[in-house]
Amino acid sequence: MFYYLFDYLDRLGFPGAGVFHYISFRAALAVITSLVVSLIIGKKIIYILQRKQIGEIIRDLGLEGQMQKKGTPTMGGVIILASILVPTVLFAKLDNIYIILMLITTVWLGFIGFLDDYIKVYKKNKEGLKGRFKIFGQVGLGVIVGATFYFSDQVQIREKVFDNDGRVVKEWVLNKDQCEVLVDQTVDNKSTKTTIPFLKNNEFDYKLVVSWMGESASQWVWLIFILAVIFIVTAVSNGANLTDGLDGLAAGTSAIIGTTLGILAYVSGNVFFADYLNIMYIPNSGELVIFASAFIGATIGFLWYNSFPAQVFMGDTGSLALGGIIAVFAVIIRKELLIPILAGIFLVENLSVMMQVSYFKYTKKKYGEGRRIFKMSPLHHHFQKSGYVEPKIVIRFWIIGIMLAVLTIITLKLR
Repeated sequence: MFYYLFDYLDRLGFPGAGVFHYISFRAALAVITSLVVSLIIGKKIIYILQRKQIGEIIRDLGLEGQMQKKGTPTMGGVIILASILVPTVLFAKLDNIYIILMLITTVWLGFIGFLDDYIKVYKKNKEGLKGRFKIFGQVGLGVIVGATFYFSDQVQIREKVFDNDGRVVKEWVLNKDQCEVLVDQTVDNKSTKTTIPFLKNNEFDYKLVVSWMGESASQWVWLIFILAVIFIVTAVSNGANLTDGLDGLAAGTSAIIGTTLGILAYVSGNVFFADYLNIMYIPNSGELVIFASAFIGATIGFLWYNSFPAQVFMGDTGSLALGGIIAVFAVIIRKELLIPILAGIFLVENLSVMMQVSYFKYTKKKYGEGRRIFKMSPLHHHFQKSGYVEPKIVIRFWIIGIMLAVLTIITLKLR
C-alpha cells in the first residue's frame, strides 16, 4: 500500500520518496511494524481471551508444571497472523504473485487452525476439527499453490543460454555508466527445477520423476509437482503443530527458520548475489524479504507473551499457519529440498510421533502389549519425562535450530 503511494510521490519528484523502492528499507519497516503490532495488540487480545475465558484445555499427562498451564488463554495465533498481514499489506508490492501466495497461505491455514481452536474451546470438544477436514484444507492449499506456481506466467526463473557445444552465449550490453560490457546471455523461463543441497550442479527437475514416460513426461510433470507441494505443505504444517507443546518452542524455532528463508530469498532475488553464488535467480522473489521480515517480527513479538511462563498459547491458529508459511515460502524460492535440514526440529518431532505410534501398534500386535521407543512423544515431551525443565529444553532446541540454519545457509557454497 505505502509502496504505491511513495512510488507515485517519487514520480512527482517528492524528495526522499524513492527510498521505498529499496527492499532493505521496506524490510526494516516491516520488522519494526510487526514487532509493534504484536506488542500492542498482544496485550489487548490476551485480555479479551481471558475475559471470554478462552483457556487451554489440559489433559493430565504427568508432566512437570503441566497443570499450571490450565486456563492459559489460547488462540493467540491471531496475534501472529495480524502481525504478519499488516506490515505485508503496508510495505510489500501487492501485485507480486509470490506475495499473493503467501497472503493466501497465511489466511487459509490460519482460518483452519482458528476453526480447530474454536471447536476445542467453545464446543468443549478436545479433538477439535476432525483430522480429515484439516488434511482436506492442507491439500486444498497445496493444490492452489502448486497449480498457480506451475501454470502462472508470472512464475519464472532466469537461466543462462547455452550454444550447441554447451558453452554460455555472451552478449554486449550497456551498464549503468552507458559502457558496453560482455555478459552471459539469459532468458526467463517457466521451469520445474529446484535446488539440491551439497551437489555441484545443484538443480533437480521434477520432469526426471516422469522421464520414463518419454515424450509424455512434460504433459504429466504438473501432477508430480502439485503432489510434491501438497506433501510438503501438509508435512511441515503438521510438524509445526506438533512442535507447539512447550512455551516459546514453536515461535522461537519458526523465527530462526524465517530468518534463514529471508536470507535465501534475498540472494535468490538479487541477480548479482545469485550469479556470485551460482544459484538459481528468481525474478521478483526479492519481494518475499518483506514478508519474511514481517514473519520474523511477528514470531519474536509473540515470544514476548509466549516465553516461559507463557501468558498465551498460539494454538492451531498459529502453529498450522507457521508451518504452512515456511513450506510455501521454501517452495517459492525453490529451496524445498532444504526443509529436512532447515526445519529439522519439525522433522524430528514428526518422526518421533510416527515412530512411537508405529512401534506401539507393532509390539501390541506381536506381543499383545504395546511398547514405546520414547517415554512420550512428541520428542520434547520425552525430555520432559526425562527430568529436564521446560526452559532448558526450549533453549537447547533453539540452539540446534540455529545450527541447522547455519548449515542450510552454507549449502549455498558447500557443494
